[in-house]
Parts: sequence; structure tokens; C-alpha cells
Amino acid sequence: MDIYGYLQIPVFLDTFEFMKKIICSLVALAACVTLSAQEYGVVNLSVCNLRATPDYDAEMVSQALLGTPVHILQVSGKNGWPEIQSPDTYTGWVHREGITPMSREAYSAWNASPKVVVTGLSGVVLAKPSRKADTVSDVVAGDRLRYLGRKGRYLHVGFPDGREGYIHRSIAMTEERWRAGLDQSPAAILATALSMNGFPYLWAGMSPKGMDCSGFVRTVLYLHDIIIPRDASQQAPMGERITDPEVLQPGDLLFFGNRETGRVSHVGFYLGDRRFIHSLGRVKVASMDPSAPDYDAYNTGRYLFAGRVLPYVDREEGLNTTLTNPYYNE
Repeated sequence: MDIYGYLQIPVFLDTFEFMKKIICSLVALAACVTLSAQEYGVVNLSVCNLRATPDYDAEMVSQALLGTPVHILQVSGKNGWPEIQSPDTYTGWVHREGITPMSREAYSAWNASPKVVVTGLSGVVLAKPSRKADTVSDVVAGDRLRYLGRKGRYLHVGFPDGREGYIHRSIAMTEERWRAGLDQSPAAILATALSMNGFPYLWAGMSPKGMDCSGFVRTVLYLHDIIIPRDASQQAPMGERITDPEVLQPGDLLFFGNRETGRVSHVGFYLGDRRFIHSLGRVKVASMDPSAPDYDAYNTGRYLFAGRVLPYVDREEGLNTTLTNPYYNE
């Protein structure tokens, strides 16, 4: 069989179209090979979906935010999707557009570079320092970009893949300034949680675009530079377990689940006065007081215990910050 028979080229196929397909295939193959050769990467989308298997229709298991450093564990031979591990050690498969693969040197340079932290719950990066400019990307609270300078009311920022743009200072600040004003008190954390009241529930979601129960807790704490494990069952062993409801304090985590087996399946923040905020259907405030108008009989009936985590940040494994988590410091 000659080469034309082997490639099964229709006689009517235009030569230019044929060559274009060959070039596109070679580019895709080269990109896959490049990705396979890297062990490090940085999230390149405002919110990157992690899936259970390397396919579009696979179950979403978590998310990671723009600028997050990750490890590449392997690359699917089927479609070139990388399996990544995030700083909370969670793993999942992402579309190759979702991260920028990097050498160890480039990864370390990204970690060491000055950053801009997105503080507004949502917004955009623009091509020019003007509200009329084209959009480069959307952003959400917690996203991080490289800081390239300042122009008027805008910060000049860079993406992991080399794109550049401008973000308004009303929704972002330099990491240096952000860290100087960082407040990890229970009152500040609960204020952030309440700012998301009414936001939609999303299974495996971990951003202001949508959150499940543990994703809500994880997101709120991350906005105060506290990294906690991803799932409610993983968050439950963190810190100090509180079994006496009379000593609960605002900011404690409340855990719910099966009272017979002790299996944890839900989590929220304690607000005080028997009230809590959680994500179930949407982010909302509820009460464990039967006389309250927002009494939540369902969750009150499956309440298990509480966890006090804030005093234990950086004092036990799995509970740290971007200053101490190894992924941000490699």
C-alpha cells in the first residue's frame, strides 16, 4: 500500500486542508509530549475543574484557582489530559488548557515572583487599563497573578501562560499589601462567609462561582490564607474536637452526618447563638434552635460535633498557609 492508501486520503481532499490537518496533529502531539515531560504546573483559568477521569463528562471532584501551583502526576494517553495534585494534596484530571506546565526552574520562579491577589468576589482582567478594553479573562476571589507594575487605577498582571492584562485596584491588591492587612480572626472569617450568602451550591465547587459544603469552608478559609483539606471528612480531624455544645465559639466548624456510624458528610461555620452558615442548595444561615424562624430540623438531627481549627494553623499537618505549604515554596 502506498502512502496515500495508508493515510486513506479521499481523492477530493484539498491539499491545503490535508496539510493543515497534519500540522495541527503534529502541534497537538508536541504539546502532549511537552506536557508529559513536565512535573510541575500552575493553574491557568480563573477556576479549573478537576475530574475523576480524563474526560469532559467525568464527575467533577474539586476545583483549583488561577495561579495555584500544582504537581503533574501523569498525562492521559487518550487525550493528553494531565492528572494533577493541588496544595491540599487532592488529585484530579484537568483539561490541558487548565494548567500551564513548567520546568522546576520556571515553577520556582513563578512561586517567588511578586503577586497580585484578587480580593473582589468576581471581576475581569482587561487587555488595557480601561473599562472599555477587551476582556482577557474573568477572575474570582483568591486568584493570583504575577505582579508586573501599576498604571493609574489598574495593576498590570501576568498569567502563567504568558498572557498579560490589567485589573482594577478595587478588586485586587499586591500580595504584599494584602498580607499586611490579613485578618485571620473568627470575626473576619465569618464576615467573608456571610458575604457569600445566597451563592449557589455546586457539587465539588470551590469558588464564589459555586461551592459544596466543604468547598465553601475551604474557600472562605483560603481567602484568609488558611489551607485546610478539601472534603468534610478530611476537615473533621483537624484542630480540636468540641463535643460539648455549650462551649462552642463563633468560627468553629460544625460537622454533620450519620449518628449511627459517625460518618461525616456535611460541614458549616458556627456563627454563635445556635446559628450556622453552610452551603446546601445555596449558601445560607440556619439555626439549631427549634423556636427560630430559620430552624433547620434536618441538619440539627444529624449534628455530630464541632472542630476548632484556627488556633492550630501551622501546628499540625494538613492545616497551613501559602507561606508554609510546600507547593507554594518549591
